[in-house]
Amino acid sequence: MNFLAHIYLSGNNEDITIGNFIADGIRGKKYLKYPTDIQTGILLHRQIDTFTDTHKTVRVSTKRLHENYGHYSGVIVDILYDHFLAKNWSNYSNVPLADYIDNFYNSLQDNFEVLPARIQKMMPYMIADNWLLSYASIEGIGRVLVGMNKRTQNRSQMNLAVNELQEFYNEFQDEFTRFFDELISFSSKKLKEIENR
Repeated sequence: MNFLAHIYLSGNNEDITIGNFIADGIRGKKYLKYPTDIQTGILLHRQIDTFTDTHKTVRVSTKRLHENYGHYSGVIVDILYDHFLAKNWSNYSNVPLADYIDNFYNSLQDNFEVLPARIQKMMPYMIADNWLLSYASIEGIGRVLVGMNKRTQNRSQMNLAVNELQEFYNEFQDEFTRFFDELISFSSKKLKEIENR
């Protein structure tokens, strides 16, 4: 899953959310240098990624993209799924998406010192261009894919995946909805297990 889903699946604890958000940049046992709740978020992120990468419904989505994008298909599906979460946000939260995202950005700024250097550099761009809110539109997802393609020196051609999003929109949305309900249950259970470890 991509940023918005990881943030959402963290629940209401700010430190767990920060941990989940920064987890991709924390390798191996380096998570142990962080406070307990941030550690919990990092461990939850890893569990979510494992569950997602091996899930049969997600594999249906990635298979649709594999011929054109190879091993980048999983990254693309993560981004597309964040689009469907943002677009259908009111199905998952009573807090309006814009307010939810503003609260998260404020939390990032309040916890700036704890963020890895890569996230500290990225954060101003993320907030200025409001990446998370832009996920709700196809145009916004298109911009994200263009940015991701640039990061691969145009090797991935991920910018073109907006075409598959539009062509197979209903299929991707159905797959996201089926999968995300399962992921919510899984994450809630894993969060409790990690907190009680």
